[in-house]
Amino acid sequence: MVEKFDNLLNTLGLKLSQEQNQQFEIYYTLLLEWNKKVNLTSIVDKEDVYSKHFFDSLTLLKAVKFDNQSILDVGSGAGFPSIPLKIVFPELNIKIVDSLKKRIDFLEHLAKKLNIRIELIHGRIENQTEFDHFDIVTARAVASLPILCELCLPFVKVNGYFLAMKSSKADTELTQSIKVIEILNSKYVETIKFKLEAEQRAIIKVIKEDLNPQGYPRKYNQIKNKPIV
Repeated sequence: MVEKFDNLLNTLGLKLSQEQNQQFEIYYTLLLEWNKKVNLTSIVDKEDVYSKHFFDSLTLLKAVKFDNQSILDVGSGAGFPSIPLKIVFPELNIKIVDSLKKRIDFLEHLAKKLNIRIELIHGRIENQTEFDHFDIVTARAVASLPILCELCLPFVKVNGYFLAMKSSKADTELTQSIKVIEILNSKYVETIKFKLEAEQRAIIKVIKEDLNPQGYPRKYNQIKNKPIV
C-alpha cells in the first residue's frame, strides 16, 4: 500500500520524509477513529483513503506550484485537500472554513496530533469578510461550480487563483459558470483533466483580475435558489 502511494506521489514529483509518512499514518488512524462518531468519509479502506483522499488532494500540484502561499479551503470536511497539502508543504498558510462544528473539532484534534498550525473557522463562507485576501482558494466536493464561484472568488486576491476540484461533469458546470466568473472580475484559465483509478478528475483554474465587486457573495439561499448562470 505504501509503495502504491509512493508511486502515485512520484507522478507529481514528490517524495515524502519519514516524518511526513508518519503524519499520513496518524491522519488515517484518526480519520477512522472519528468517523465512527462523525460522518467524515464513506471511504475507509486504507488503500482507497490514501489514493482517493490523500493523493487526490495533492493533485492540485497539477495546477499550481506551492511554496508559502495563503490558502483558504472552503467546506474542507475531513481536511481535504488542505491538510495533505500542509503535510507536504508545511510552509503554507492555511485557513479552513466549515459549517459543521464536529468537523472543525476533528480538524483541531488532528492538527494537534500532526503538530501543524492551521486556522480553523466554524461558520459559513458567505459570512466571512476577508475579501481579496488569499493567494489560493479551493473547494472539493462542496457544491456545483456556479455556486462555488460566487462563494469562493470574492476571497481570492487579485492575480490569485480559485481551484475547483471536480469530476466528470466539469465541462458542463464550467459552461454554466462563465457569467458568474466574469461578474466577479475573474477569468477562466484552464481545466486540468486526469484519471485517478479509472475515475475522471478535473481541476478548474480561475484567476482573479480585479477587486471583488460590492454585494458578493450573496446570502446562501439567494445563491442556491438563483445562481448566476
